[in-house]
Amino acid sequence: MGFLDADLPRLKILDFSIRLLLIPFNLASIWIAVNNRQNNIDYGELEFADFIGLKYMVCVCAVSAGYALFAAVSSWLRCLVTKAWIFFVADQVLAYLMVTSLATIVEFLYLAYKGDQVVSWSQACSSYGKFCSRLKIALSLHVIAVGCFLVLAVISAFRVFRRYNPPFVPSKEGEQAAAT
Repeated sequence: MGFLDADLPRLKILDFSIRLLLIPFNLASIWIAVNNRQNNIDYGELEFADFIGLKYMVCVCAVSAGYALFAAVSSWLRCLVTKAWIFFVADQVLAYLMVTSLATIVEFLYLAYKGDQVVSWSQACSSYGKFCSRLKIALSLHVIAVGCFLVLAVISAFRVFRRYNPPFVPSKEGEQAAAT
């Protein structure tokens, strides 16, 4: 464990940097999604508030951006740094929430572009191209934020589990010597 201890300050800086890096990506995804609307003469206006999946993504992005800021600031406070389990659990939960919101947007865009003939949903992006294009941009930014949170989940897991010794596994030679 000695050589890992030397890398811990670098790991702390990496953790802090990633947390700060993902905030603008989340905020940009929120801004693009919330301000996304398009009017079509034939079908009417389409806007963010019409879709629960987009609202879910915006809520998850807002929570994760707020948490990332809180965690970045608190990573430099001595009283909270010792609470590695709290950050581990929170990072894991938010990483999973980010993945689920990503899946929601991907499915939404898939249906908007392809439709679903079985349930009589026609594609919408041919009529609302600007709306779909902006959602693809929000999706791209959200993918980057999700990637950042997955890396943070791994870092926080490392921070927690590095404190414990690996389980003892007897070697093959020791087992053979005991058997004879």
